[in-house]
Amino acid sequence: MFKAVLFDLDGTLADTALDLGGALNKVLQKRGLPLQPMEAIRPLASHGASGLIELGTGIGKNEPEHADLRQAFLDEYELCFHEQTVLFTGVNAMLRSLDEQQIKWGIITNKPQRFTNRLVPELGLSIPPAVVVSGDTTAAAKPSTIPMFYACEQIGVAAEDCLYVGDAERDMQAGKNSGMTTVLAEWGYIAASDEPEKWLVDYAIQNASQILELLKIK
Repeated sequence: MFKAVLFDLDGTLADTALDLGGALNKVLQKRGLPLQPMEAIRPLASHGASGLIELGTGIGKNEPEHADLRQAFLDEYELCFHEQTVLFTGVNAMLRSLDEQQIKWGIITNKPQRFTNRLVPELGLSIPPAVVVSGDTTAAAKPSTIPMFYACEQIGVAAEDCLYVGDAERDMQAGKNSGMTTVLAEWGYIAASDEPEKWLVDYAIQNASQILELLKIK
């Protein structure tokens, strides 16, 4: 049996799209730009600040204006990061089951610590995480393997004994390249332009409870 299950945060454990979208639309409103509907925002919510900024403004991360827009987005998100964010259905029940089986769990996210450290305690998690690794906890964020191995070191579990559950290509790359078994959370933020069939996915699941079925495959 696997000894630990590690998760992405946005789009995997927590539905953060409404707050991310709210921050984006505040930035757009202040600049006189058209607001974006949630049906356009939600699939891109795991693409981070850069993906959302490009959606709303057409400005990519390599363009000069991007840095100021990103900072404006983060400043707005600071004001609303936990207002409408909730855990996805079944997450707390699944975490309780992991705890009953003495399986450790943790978070590896690209979200900056300034948000992660305050959001996680607000989520009402039934079992606290054994480790939380943010996008700036280590020298590099996903798809680097650095945060993956850092999390393993913190909980004392080898990467090959871990499941990594996420909803983005970088999650699958980081998990696979570090030797973890990768699990795609199909309830997450997957855009029509994404090609998950080409990602390095070991398993794909439709709800959190299915994680419990995978624990016995090892």
